[in-house]
Amino acid sequence: MSDLEYRYDKMNEEEDLGVPTLPIFDVDDGDRDPALDHELPEGSVADQVYATGKRKTAVARVWLRRGKGRFSVNGKTLDEYFNRETHRMIVKQPMRLTKNLNDFDVVATVAGGGKSSQADAIKHGISRTLVAFNALDNRPVLKKAGFLTRDSRMKERKKYGQRGARARFQFSKR
Repeated sequence: MSDLEYRYDKMNEEEDLGVPTLPIFDVDDGDRDPALDHELPEGSVADQVYATGKRKTAVARVWLRRGKGRFSVNGKTLDEYFNRETHRMIVKQPMRLTKNLNDFDVVATVAGGGKSSQADAIKHGISRTLVAFNALDNRPVLKKAGFLTRDSRMKERKKYGQRGARARFQFSKR
């Protein structure tokens, strides 16, 4: 066996890497709340699903859990965090569209951007979690509405020799 093959075999041995292997989903330990025991729809993967949503410079980490329709954004309720009704409506759009508004609790942490782009980032994250939870029913509906597409529009960079991205310095003839 050559030195290269030996190193490759050593790299692929888990015990030599020191990296523990973790289960992907929660394991039932018997300490589980019986209220959470329910039948998952076909095509769903777990009780809790995580996804990331983005818009401009805002990044939202979204967890979707079985629940009663409660929203938590950065430790606050949806009404406390978003003052405008339009922002609250934007965040709830994917849940309303898939008729899951009162079936799941949403926990989101969002950073960067302004309130509008944060609302859009949370909407994108919720849409991705709904697809991860039940792709058979939710994906076609959300895809048709355009909620799964990341809005790639960003602020254009300032160019050198100019005042901004497109704006020029004031012209002086003399």
